[in-house]
Amino acid sequence: MGTWCVGCREEHSALLAIARTNVVPILGLNWKDDRPLAIQWFKELGNPYKECAFDSDGRVAIDWGVYGAPETFPVDGSGVVIHKHIAPLTEEIWERDFMPLIRARQGISP
Repeated sequence: MGTWCVGCREEHSALLAIARTNVVPILGLNWKDDRPLAIQWFKELGNPYKECAFDSDGRVAIDWGVYGAPETFPVDGSGVVIHKHIAPLTEEIWERDFMPLIRARQGISP
């Protein structure tokens, strides 16, 4: 996420709703941003993340293969990325594309 990112603001309410389900922890990466602005963002809009790392120069994002924002990808218990979504996330996309993968990894029938 980035306070400068229009798509990140667009998906924020969906992330808050997904976080409330407690299905999986949501971890964030504050990318190429100003830390005080990010803190203010969370105060104003809420914080869906269990943890949110700060990547001021973009090096962590490069290691993860991020080249735009927003990007969302579930990571399994072994650290393997099992899907990647490039664009603002919605609750519908979450249910359609992410939840079947998460349920399969948890051994839950769809």
